[in-house]
Amino acid sequence: MEQPEGFSAPGQEGKVCKLVKSLYGLKQAPKQWHQKFDQVMLNNGFKINECDKCVYVKNTMRGYVILCLYVDDMLIVGSDDKMIKSTKDMLKARFDMKDMGLADVILGIKINRTQYGLVLSQSHYVDKILEKFNEGDTSVAQTPVDTTQHLSKNRGEGVAQLEYSRIIGSLMYLMTCTRPDLAYAASRLSRYTSNPSSEHWKGMTRLLRYLRYTINYGLHYGRDPAVIEGYSDANWISDMKDSKSTSDYVFTLGGAAIAWKSSKQTLIARSTMESEFIALDKAGEEAEWLRQFVEEVPGWPKPTSAICIHCDCQSAIGRAQSAMYNGKSRHIRRRHNTIRQLLSMGVISIDYVRSKDNIADPFTKGLSRELVHKSSRGMGLKPFEQVCTKENIS
Repeated sequence: MEQPEGFSAPGQEGKVCKLVKSLYGLKQAPKQWHQKFDQVMLNNGFKINECDKCVYVKNTMRGYVILCLYVDDMLIVGSDDKMIKSTKDMLKARFDMKDMGLADVILGIKINRTQYGLVLSQSHYVDKILEKFNEGDTSVAQTPVDTTQHLSKNRGEGVAQLEYSRIIGSLMYLMTCTRPDLAYAASRLSRYTSNPSSEHWKGMTRLLRYLRYTINYGLHYGRDPAVIEGYSDANWISDMKDSKSTSDYVFTLGGAAIAWKSSKQTLIARSTMESEFIALDKAGEEAEWLRQFVEEVPGWPKPTSAICIHCDCQSAIGRAQSAMYNGKSRHIRRRHNTIRQLLSMGVISIDYVRSKDNIADPFTKGLSRELVHKSSRGMGLKPFEQVCTKENIS
C-alpha cells in the first residue's frame, strides 16, 4: 500500500507499506473475509452447506442452528434459544458485531409475522422507487405489461438512457427479492437499456404504475407442510426479430414462491414442444439444486421426496417420459437425457397442469388483469397490513 499522505517516512518516500492483514475494498478482501469466517464457523462445530457456501449448519441432539451470511449481514435461525445465544456470543467474541435482535428487516426485506405465518415485503423500497422516478404520476395500472405493445430495438437517438438504467437496476433488485410478478416485464424492458426510446419509456411508465397499484403486495408464507412444487412454461418465438423463445419457472413452498426466473432462451426452438422442453430442463436443473439444498437442512422431512414440476405441454411431458430415440429431437438429446436421469433418480416428477392454472404463465408474456391477479395469488403475492404490532410477534 502507498504510504498515507502526511505519514511518509523521511528519505523513504519511494517505499510502500506491506499489509499484515486485508483492508476493506481490496480485490482480495472478500476472499480473505470468507476464509476467516469459514475457519471460525468450522472450528465451532458448524458445517457448510455444499449447495450454498454462505449457509452454515450446526445440528446436535439438543437442537440445530442455521446461519445465513450475505457479505457481513447474518440471519440466524434455530430450534433452541440457548444454542442461538451461544452462537451469538461466539461471534461477538471473534468479530466486532451488533445484535439487532429479532429479525425485522434484512437486506431491505421487511419480515412481518402474523398468526398465519410470515410475510416478506418491500413496500418501503417501492415507495422510494416511486418517489425518485415517478413522483408526479398518480395513475395506476392493474397489469405490468400492455399486451398490445410490441417493443423493438431503437435505431434512433436514446431517451434518458442513464435514468432508464437506474430504474431497471432498482426493479431488478425488487423482482429478485419479493416480487416475482415483475420478472417478465423487468426482463423484457432490460433488453433495451443501452438505447431506450419513447416507446420503451411507455412500457417503463406502465410498470411503475403497476407498482403503485400493488405497493402493499408481499409474499405470504403459511404453515403448510414442507412440500416444494415447481411450474415451468415457455412462449414460443416471443421475439420475432431473433426468433427466440422465452422460458421460465417458479417454485413454491408454504404457499408462496421461493425461486423464479424469466429469461430469453439462448437457442432457437423449432417448435412449441422444444421451447417447453428447454424450459422444463431449466426447471429440472433448479429443482435438483433445491432438493440437494434442503437435504442438508435439519428438520426437513427425510427421505426427501421428489419435487413435482407442473407443465402445461403434454407433448413435452411425453417426450420427457419416453426413452425412445427420435431423430427429430436429436439436437435436444442432452437435455432429454438430463430430464430422464432426474426422473429415474427420483429427483423430480412431472405432472400436467392446464395453462389457466399454470402460475408460471405471466413469466413468459403479458396477461389480462384477471389472470395476473390469479397467478399472483398462486405465487403467494397478496396485499398485507403494513402495521405489525409487537403483540403478534412470536
